[in-house]
Amino acid sequence: MNDIESRLIKKCKKGNINAFEELIKKYERTSYNIALKMLKNPDDAMDISQESLIKVFRSIKNFKFQSSFSTWLYKIVVNTCLDHLRKRQVKVYSIDNPIQMEDGEIQRDIMNDLQVPEIVIEKKMTREIVRKAVDRLNNDHRTIIILRDIQEFSYQEISDILDCSIGTVKSRINRARSKLKDILLRDMEQNDEINV
Repeated sequence: MNDIESRLIKKCKKGNINAFEELIKKYERTSYNIALKMLKNPDDAMDISQESLIKVFRSIKNFKFQSSFSTWLYKIVVNTCLDHLRKRQVKVYSIDNPIQMEDGEIQRDIMNDLQVPEIVIEKKMTREIVRKAVDRLNNDHRTIIILRDIQEFSYQEISDILDCSIGTVKSRINRARSKLKDILLRDMEQNDEINV
């Protein structure tokens, strides 16, 4: 990193937008190209590279000069692309196509659960029971369940968010799930006693 870039970064840390525009000039094209290679769509690449640069501006005050600015910036671009890919990742299966088996094909016989009131009510009740059980966890356990099981963050993402090791994240998840299971089992036992 040269002296000019260091001075620009220091100005950016104070909120100087002109300095930021000058700083990122040489990184904009590479940021876009990284996004384009990852997303394979020019419009998405443009949106995500712009979003990444906004994130860079907002978080530049946290840049510690421990790595090169370009490495730090491109890490943000890559993570923003990965987040975008995770959000849009939807598996689509045609209900018209048969299921391929080793010994032939099986036609799909699909019942529309959405039309069956009992199933809809049961799903809502189950979600409500689990939500209430999660609400009864202590803050640490509730946070880790929400991050992992509801928001589906990776262990590394949770480690970064909570500023702890991946091993700590895994042990907290195990303890939180165990507590949640205990609450749910207790509730089921109480309901059985009430129904008897």
